[in-house]
Amino acid sequence: MIKDLLYVIEKDDHNKASLKSILDKHQQIKFVSLAAVDLVGHETEAKIPIKVFLDDIDTFLNGIAVQTDGSSVYLPGIASLDNAKVDMKADIDRRWFIDYNYENIDEATGLPVGTLKIPSFLFHDTKAVDSRHILLNAVDFFKNKVMETIKQSDSFRENFGFDAEDIEEIHITSATELEFWVRTPNDKRDLTELSSSQELHEQYWAATRGSVRTALEETLEMMGRYGLEPEMGHKEVGGVKARLKGDGSLSGIMEQLEIDWKYSTALQSADNEILVKKIIKEVFRKHGMDATFLAKPIPGIAGSGEHLHVGVMAKLNTGKAVNLFNTNDETFLSIFGYGALMGILKNYEVINPFVTSSNEAFKRLKKGFEAPICTVTSLGRDTKNPSRNRTVLIGLIRDEKNPMATRFELRSPNPHTNTYLCLATVLQSMLNGIEYALLEAKTENDLLAEISKKPGDSADYLEKSRCYRSEKNIFDDYTDEEREEYFGFVPSTVYENIKSFEIHSDKTNVLTQGNVLTEELLNSFKSASLNKWVTEIEHRIIPDLLHVILETNKIHDSANASDLDISHWNRISSIRNELAKDNHDKKSLFTEIKQAIHDTDYETVSQLQKMISSKIEELRKLHVLYKNNLID
Repeated sequence: MIKDLLYVIEKDDHNKASLKSILDKHQQIKFVSLAAVDLVGHETEAKIPIKVFLDDIDTFLNGIAVQTDGSSVYLPGIASLDNAKVDMKADIDRRWFIDYNYENIDEATGLPVGTLKIPSFLFHDTKAVDSRHILLNAVDFFKNKVMETIKQSDSFRENFGFDAEDIEEIHITSATELEFWVRTPNDKRDLTELSSSQELHEQYWAATRGSVRTALEETLEMMGRYGLEPEMGHKEVGGVKARLKGDGSLSGIMEQLEIDWKYSTALQSADNEILVKKIIKEVFRKHGMDATFLAKPIPGIAGSGEHLHVGVMAKLNTGKAVNLFNTNDETFLSIFGYGALMGILKNYEVINPFVTSSNEAFKRLKKGFEAPICTVTSLGRDTKNPSRNRTVLIGLIRDEKNPMATRFELRSPNPHTNTYLCLATVLQSMLNGIEYALLEAKTENDLLAEISKKPGDSADYLEKSRCYRSEKNIFDDYTDEEREEYFGFVPSTVYENIKSFEIHSDKTNVLTQGNVLTEELLNSFKSASLNKWVTEIEHRIIPDLLHVILETNKIHDSANASDLDISHWNRISSIRNELAKDNHDKKSLFTEIKQAIHDTDYETVSQLQKMISSKIEELRKLHVLYKNNLID
């Protein structure tokens, strides 16, 4: 049955004749869905009968195919109640996938019912307003501007051996590494057990067993059928050994996994990521497990990242491909590569809001969990030994035997990062640094010295007060004070991140070059992010934390309690009351933050959120100490 299914319709077949022929041969494809992505990363989903699609195929291929209202997408400040119509237009230049429902079998063919997923763009008042189109604009602007910059550079030919006239096209490549947790529903595992397993690295790259193994293998096979070219699937650092039941099956499954697949073009790579998540969800669900892409699903245990790899190549008229980041000299990067890396580092304050845009994401970015906490890079201790520093924001990936492998790995994204907007802002920032490096006629040694500067050293492009490169362990080899002094202020709430657009308005201007991000789109993104931030705090986080507080209850017997037990409980009780119990003369922190939300006093909300987070962490640790000391 599987061998009879069609999984992909390639770009060359996105025409009336080919599509009618293909769909006629594959009668199990019953629906079409236009898949657009709004500014917070939500993908649209609708079931259009295949007959409607075929009857109006010219409109689907050449015009606005579907009209919807603003309630279908999240575009605050754009799709308002008095002007809510949003148009959807098919993207005929990317791959189209068929999504199968294996629980709904078509009677005529005996095959699962399929939905043709067509990646699409959103238009409001004739202007594109979706994440996919922003990335498309960023890619086009990057390619055109790079070609202009190469033409203007007096030193490019000298360094690369060719010039703009020799280049047929600039290629941007991208790939993601997706981490996620899987578990059997309603099975709880002790946090101490999880923490111990993590410290001992018992699960990292260990063999998968039972249903986890089967689901992982099926996922990789399914990705292959869609042409995604999976490269690896393995256990990550988080998780514990499952329990063996009498019938040989496993219960208590709680494991962290990672799946990697081959790079693609920027927009196709982001589209592929959405498909991979759906495959993972469905395959593991079929085997009785829930897969979560939350950045930090378990407090105190490793979160899930989605490292983003970016590279830039030039395809020459001769057919040869050249990695523009790579160099043959005794240095780490080419002039182009140094400029691109420095652009990301300098402008990261305005990239970060698109990378870390949720409460959940900030839970992951804590020291000690291999998630980056500072804006800093690592190049390697010397050019012969590529960096493997897992504590930096962005690393340089090199392979002396494969010059095409040179690329950057941004380690801050998580599985819920909007990859379209993340990539778009990375490209805009890279371009800013590339223009500096090429037009100011900098040498590789000049740029290496600048990126390796110490705080206080003057620089032509990077900020004088900051340090941007370290080969040390960022978590262990610097104090909190040193990290902030060397690498700058690190936001810890969504609001602090959004404020960066105003604080660093010069860097925000980098994002708006070429109208890749307009003021209207930026304002909509900020509004959506802040609204989502406070809504989650009030209606999800506070209720969840209240359950945490209720679970930290009194369990000692006063007759047998030691003075330490009583001391612990008194402090626990004090924190509980401070967080959640109101008095006539003093409101609890929970009440204060709710009031600040209703007053739209976001500065106060941000400060209270940090205070609450700190006290909850102290409460959890105290309660563990308290429980562990009770032996009666």
